[in-house]
Amino acid sequence: METNQIQAKKILTEAKGYLDSGFTHSLNPYSGCAFACLYCYVREMPIQRFKGTPWGDWLDLKINAAENYRNEVLKLRKKNKPVNIFMSSATDPYQPIERKANITRSLLEEMAEDPPDFLQIQTRSPLVTRDLDLITELKEKCHVLVSMTIETDREDIKQLFAPYAPGIKLRMKALKEIHEAGIPTQASISPVLPFTPDFPKLLEGVVDHIWIDTLSIGDGSMGKRSERLGMPKLFEENGLSRWYCHDIHVRVEKYFLKYFPRDKIRVSKQEAFPKL
Repeated sequence: METNQIQAKKILTEAKGYLDSGFTHSLNPYSGCAFACLYCYVREMPIQRFKGTPWGDWLDLKINAAENYRNEVLKLRKKNKPVNIFMSSATDPYQPIERKANITRSLLEEMAEDPPDFLQIQTRSPLVTRDLDLITELKEKCHVLVSMTIETDREDIKQLFAPYAPGIKLRMKALKEIHEAGIPTQASISPVLPFTPDFPKLLEGVVDHIWIDTLSIGDGSMGKRSERLGMPKLFEENGLSRWYCHDIHVRVEKYFLKYFPRDKIRVSKQEAFPKL
């Protein structure tokens, strides 16, 4: 892993496209991602396409992230602008190096002092539980949601599509701990990967919401990025082609509605983000 400490010009990016239906800003404490999921749409974005180093082999640490947040939020507050943050959209805020780097934790410490209006922490790492003290404190000052990516309940499928990402059981354990701590939680089935019939049962009583998204409607390019990443071929080679279809979100939503009420399920951009 090639790591670099950088001074970022800004830490809050104005939300556009997929995020603008519920957020004002995205926040990425890192650039790059050690988890290197094969389906990740960021592989097809300029930040990676012109990098010259394979996705998963590099990571930039924004060491001035907390300072930038403090200054940028102050300016937004002076203009009476809302601050609804999605952390993170192009990386995971809990990279393995976060255990030592503490960049995300330093951001949460700043947020505890100058809270946004809403914060969604989007991660696939159990390391998020380390910061339960700050997240709990932040919950008393603003709206907070911890959304854990759980694309499937099958470890073999996770290993096929995201071999370097944390195990599913570890994510489920972390999600349960966060939920029991009184923090609003969401299971992000994004993208939908093949799962067992018992998947919804595993999430009952552990999450407040389910978010369903797919490789076809959720890659920011109506499936074109996923196609360029070779996802149709990967599904086909492993006998999973029936799971790679444009309407899979409809089928998955219908199945999960057997276990969860309608207002607990969100689908892709139109319903993905909480209405405050």
